[in-house]
Amino acid sequence: MKKGNKRRFNFVKFFLVLFVLYIFGYAIYGLTEFPIKHIRILNTTYLSDQDILKEAELDNYPSFLLTTTSNIKKNLKNNPYIKDIRIEKKWFCRLYLYIDEYKVLFYNRAIGQTVLEDNVTVTGNNSSAIPHLINFVPDTIYSEFVNEMAGIDKNILLKISEIEYRPNEVDKERFLLTMNDGNYVYLTLYSFSLANKYDDILPTLEDKKGILYLDSGNYFEIID
Repeated sequence: MKKGNKRRFNFVKFFLVLFVLYIFGYAIYGLTEFPIKHIRILNTTYLSDQDILKEAELDNYPSFLLTTTSNIKKNLKNNPYIKDIRIEKKWFCRLYLYIDEYKVLFYNRAIGQTVLEDNVTVTGNNSSAIPHLINFVPDTIYSEFVNEMAGIDKNILLKISEIEYRPNEVDKERFLLTMNDGNYVYLTLYSFSLANKYDDILPTLEDKKGILYLDSGNYFEIID
């Protein structure tokens, strides 16, 4: 009976295969550890980039491949200022975050909280960059007041310094807005939407300062 030839174990091929597997595994590992190179946060007004990066756990520029959009959204979902977020991962390890914020309506000095457009209140943030409600508004009209404030354009809100509840004998729903440019505007809850016409009205004032009565009559009283 003829004995078959025994096949010799090929150490060269074996180590070559191990070497190829090692290189492949190292490459995969390197790709997973490759960090995010650039993060851009867009459309924010009230939130700082630093706060968003920290809350989203992106401040240390983690792995680009292992950082998922679902995890970023999960980390940011409890931020009361964020209405929605869209995330794009682009070539060369770039990450873009498009933030849709709730409008900040005003800082309520009476309760020490900031009121957002969805009527959620947030502790703190008494920045001078947002309107300050400086006195108490009766509960009977407060909710409607918040709703009317939510209808004011963001660019107009940023021009309001202070809001004062200022009723008179004729109207118990009357407010006085102090504008950052030195003008004053009277409004009622019924006429609050007229605040959005402020930029259109401004050129007609001819650089004069005064009181704009939009609560009744729609006239301007010069005080300077």
